[in-house]
Amino acid sequence: MEFTHYRSCNLCEAMCGLQIEVKNGSIQGFKGDPKDSFSRGHICPKGPELKSLYEDPDRIKFPLKRTESGWEEVSWVSVLSEIATKIVNIQSKYGNDSVGIYNGNPTVHNYGSMLFGQRFVSRIKTKNNFSATSVDQLPHQLLSYLMFGHQLLIPIPDIDRTQFFLILGGNPFASNGSLMSVPDVKKRLKSIQDRGGKYIVVDPRKTETAEHANEHIFIKPGTDVFFLLSIVHVIFKEKLTKPNPLVKEADLISIQSLVNEFNPETVSKITGIPKETIQRIALEFATAPSAVCYGRVGVSTQEFGALCQWLINTINTITGNLDKEGGAMFTLPAVDLVGEGSVIRSSPGSFNTYQSRVRKLPEFNDELPVSALAEEILTEGEGQIRCLVTSAGNPVLSTPNGKKLENALSSLDLMISFDFYLNETTKYAHYILPPTSALEHDHYDLIFNVFAIRNTARYNEPLFPPKEGMLHDWEIFTDLTKRIELKRSGKDLPEELIRTKLTPANIIDHALKSGPYGAKQNPDLQMSLELLKNSPHGVDLGPLKRSFPERLYTDDKKIQLFPNHLEKDLPRLKEKFQKHLIANQSLYPFLLIGRRHLRNNNSWMHNLPKLMSGKPRCTMMIHPDDANQLGIKNEEEVIVASKVGQLTIPIEITEELMKGVVSIPHGFGHNRTGTNQKIASQFSGVSINDLTDDQNLDEFSGNAAFSGVQVKIMKIKN
Repeated sequence: MEFTHYRSCNLCEAMCGLQIEVKNGSIQGFKGDPKDSFSRGHICPKGPELKSLYEDPDRIKFPLKRTESGWEEVSWVSVLSEIATKIVNIQSKYGNDSVGIYNGNPTVHNYGSMLFGQRFVSRIKTKNNFSATSVDQLPHQLLSYLMFGHQLLIPIPDIDRTQFFLILGGNPFASNGSLMSVPDVKKRLKSIQDRGGKYIVVDPRKTETAEHANEHIFIKPGTDVFFLLSIVHVIFKEKLTKPNPLVKEADLISIQSLVNEFNPETVSKITGIPKETIQRIALEFATAPSAVCYGRVGVSTQEFGALCQWLINTINTITGNLDKEGGAMFTLPAVDLVGEGSVIRSSPGSFNTYQSRVRKLPEFNDELPVSALAEEILTEGEGQIRCLVTSAGNPVLSTPNGKKLENALSSLDLMISFDFYLNETTKYAHYILPPTSALEHDHYDLIFNVFAIRNTARYNEPLFPPKEGMLHDWEIFTDLTKRIELKRSGKDLPEELIRTKLTPANIIDHALKSGPYGAKQNPDLQMSLELLKNSPHGVDLGPLKRSFPERLYTDDKKIQLFPNHLEKDLPRLKEKFQKHLIANQSLYPFLLIGRRHLRNNNSWMHNLPKLMSGKPRCTMMIHPDDANQLGIKNEEEVIVASKVGQLTIPIEITEELMKGVVSIPHGFGHNRTGTNQKIASQFSGVSINDLTDDQNLDEFSGNAAFSGVQVKIMKIKN
């Protein structure tokens, strides 16, 4: 039997439509879906590798238990009963906070895991919740919460209609957009130029995106906050602000007073950007017919990441480009996670309502910064984490100071991992609970429709049935949650799997029908799951539309342009500003940044063979002048050391890097023993997070400060 299966790829944020040719139960080929109005036939190398993921012989399909003689396959009922009993016993003895939970970012690519995983988290009742949010996007969500009243009111660049696009620390050619879901991004950026507009990239590295930009501007890592302050300084000085009835005059006065000292001439000495360039960029942005400023991982993961995101929102607002076509706009997805009447409305957020036990770091949305995870396991006392549950994550490779975290994981009384790989993190688990893969379950994209540059909706039905005895992640969460509840109440645990009539599809159908495009709000469309099932190429809901003040969720329905929380961080900012103005020699003279490749969205994708084809990518990029000064040659291995660790890596000499800056890609380090990812181990590389420091944070938000880690480079003596 031959047929064509349509679905969207959920391996990154872009949600590209796929056309999959199937014959006799086997995939014959992949194409981009030309009828998908969002991705427009675009496909990147990741999409076809859904087949390799489905067929991967290393993928775990049934639960494993670690024993003295190795990993043993066990039944679902027995393992879930064992785990429930042990979790309840640990919490009874040591308190609820003795259990910690870590969610990796693949969780948000799976709506079943999101919906039912959250129910599990709520039943565990621990304050020790962690996720990849605080190594990635926490500043975005925090400032949306503080300024607009909801953590998911993330401003999205209206890339299809803008005339001036300013990108800081982002590389959408590699990411397909991040907190800006944008398939076919190359053509979309080229279209800006074709219609007479321009896009500019500010980055310590001339990235793939910067290579095709109208202009690339090098900036010293970690100084973006001063560049942005200077842009605001020029806008006020040149009287280019636009009136906005949603902005309080007092906020404008406070901001103008703050930026007075950050003039282009002084800031130039810190950032390495000529004062004339800062002045020109500010004027061009403020006078463009439409413009949008966007900052991503490179600015989020530095010591002033939250202030950077505040300033980006401020620049878009004071120039009249917030909630404006061609500026920074807000989505209205079919399942609205923001609207007050939504069936599954997410929490608006919370901040600093409690702190971590050891370092007193602030919570955000009931999560603590993941940089605190290792110390919360290793530090004895009341509230110490003794049991850890990880879901779809590999924090040993993706969070700061991976060696320290390894030490912590090895000391746990109990560790459970929801994962289908034996990787650098899950090898420390006592139990591994594997869910089905993407092609074996249905999917609706709850999160990335919130971040998309256009409102669309698409539902994916499973392509293949799972093998008998396999479970979806939501089924595992459902059963385990219920067993924990039964155990707590002193009831016997059943000898069969606990099922539920409520499915992710049931929840989504209800949310679609009652949402902004359902029968009540949009009688012509009457959005429903049935409609999406009959629309294999998705449903186009149109471009982003103006939504303020209706979708503002602040108490006074005003934009909080100068949130009160900022005041506490300003002394730290000004102190750092003065330190930058004083030249000093460091024992660690180079600044380390990460990088991303189109084929490497997550560390687990390194086990998909075609994504690892081509020349080796785990190299340390360095500028030719720096290499010459050190006396090192291309592909030569060197030792790179930071305050917390060191590693050996081959160098790649390139003028892509600013002088004094080096770059190592994220997600490698598959040279640890005890894993079972054969392809990944062939391209093991080294982990940048063996150099990053869990003590380096954006103190305001608690986000990890990866960008600009100080390192030294040593030639290996023969």
